[in-house]
Amino acid sequence: MIVEEIMKIDIHTLAPEDTIAHALQLCRDHKIRHIPILDQQGLLAGLVTDRDIKDATPSILKQENGAEELNKPLSLIMETNVITAHPLDFVEDVAATLYEHNISCLPVVQNNEVIGLVTETDVLHTFVELTGVHQPGSRIEIRVENKSGVLFDILQVMQQRRVNVQSVLVYPDRETDTHKVIVLRIRTMNPVGVIDDLKKAGHHVLWPNMPGVCT
Repeated sequence: MIVEEIMKIDIHTLAPEDTIAHALQLCRDHKIRHIPILDQQGLLAGLVTDRDIKDATPSILKQENGAEELNKPLSLIMETNVITAHPLDFVEDVAATLYEHNISCLPVVQNNEVIGLVTETDVLHTFVELTGVHQPGSRIEIRVENKSGVLFDILQVMQQRRVNVQSVLVYPDRETDTHKVIVLRIRTMNPVGVIDDLKKAGHHVLWPNMPGVCT
C-alpha cells in the first residue's frame, strides 16, 4: 500500500506571517493537529503542530501578555526542517520514518507542491486493516527456523483445513537469530483443530498454548 491511498487531501494550510491565534482557532474549528505552512510561492516553508501551538499559548496565569503572545507570527514557532513523504512511498516506509524521527505526521509533496498529509493515526488505521485485527478471527504464533519454505509448509496446513488466512506477519525471535516468529490471523473462532494439525506437522506453536491440544 502506498501513501496516496491513505493520505488526507483536504488539508488546511497557513502562511508564516499568520498568527498563533489564527492557528489555534483553525485547530479548534476543524479538530486538526497539524498545519503545513506555505510561503508566498505556495512551497512548504514549515510545519506547526497542536503541541507547538499549546507551548506558545500563554497560561491562564499570564493573561496580561496573552494577546501579545497570540498575535506573534507562526514563523517564530514553526518547524522548518520538515521531513516529507511522496505519494508513491510505501506506508511501511512512512511508519519507519515516523518511528525513527519520533514525529507525528509527514506532509506529502509532489513536484514541490503539498498535496496531502499523512499522520501516525492514518498509518495506525492502515496497519489495523492490513493485519485484520478488527475482524473476527483467531491469532496463532509459530516459532520457526529462519529458512526458506517454512511459511509454505504452514500455509499447506491451512489449506488442508480450508481455513482462510487474513494476514501474515513475521517477527524476529528475541532469543536467537536462527529462528523467527510467524503470526497468522485466521478466519475461524475455534483454532483448536488448526493448532493440533500444526503441532502434528512438527511446528512449534507459541500461542495459543491451549490445554488438551496435542504437544
